Amino acid sequence: MKSDLGKYRDELIISSKAGYDMWDGPYGEWGSKKHVIASCDQSLKRMKLDYVDIFYSHRFDPNTPLEETADALESIYKAGKALYIGVSSYSSNKTNKMISILKGKGIKLLIHQPSYSLINRWIEKDLTKTLIKKGVGCIAFSPLAQGFLSDKYLKGIPKVSRVNENSSFSKDLITKKNTKIINELNKIAKRRNQSLSQMAIAWVLNNRAITSALIGARTVKQLKENLAALDNLNFSKKEIKEINKTAKEGDINIWSPSSAH
Repeated sequence: MKSDLGKYRDELIISSKAGYDMWDGPYGEWGSKKHVIASCDQSLKRMKLDYVDIFYSHRFDPNTPLEETADALESIYKAGKALYIGVSSYSSNKTNKMISILKGKGIKLLIHQPSYSLINRWIEKDLTKTLIKKGVGCIAFSPLAQGFLSDKYLKGIPKVSRVNENSSFSKDLITKKNTKIINELNKIAKRRNQSLSQMAIAWVLNNRAITSALIGARTVKQLKENLAALDNLNFSKKEIKEINKTAKEGDINIWSPSSAH
């Protein structure tokens, strides 16, 4: 970080988060004040930074009062360790509560980071309405459904893939139903002169609640292909209707327990 990107620090938006496994042993996950603050401090130490631009509570903790998690975020913010505060995978209800608690501390919840894609559309139920109403940004992660919404899975599971690397993307998610869906979506993408991944990203950005999208490109080639999605962000009413008819919920949201409360 310091050697390669240090001189560009003021041009970069760097974020970090707390909530999932950070270390073995007590307080290594969830939303306690001890975990959240220690996670931030450890991240800053590893990156050799004085502050991050955005710090997220990465998942709601049903066993810790929301006020305690908010206290931790307040401490981080007021200590100058983060310029902005966000949450990730929180339900609409818990997002509203966190907005209210932080507002009482003089802090604006800047942004929400939910998973969102053509086959993972849980935020459309009520979260997007909440974010628009409250003026909170939304940066979608996994807009390609961990790579499933790309050309590589159209004919099954390739040898080189996240699935075969024992990652969080399980083979159980690659059902006949989902494979059929992505092949139908690929036909629509071709008519738009886009790859499936380009259309998937463009579609996510087409939602007016979405501020930006996080892409997990592994190579420069993938990065360039994903960025080319910006060349065609417009969808006709006919395309949207056809996509909505095709793009059904794929039951791939492995982060759903956090947003179920």
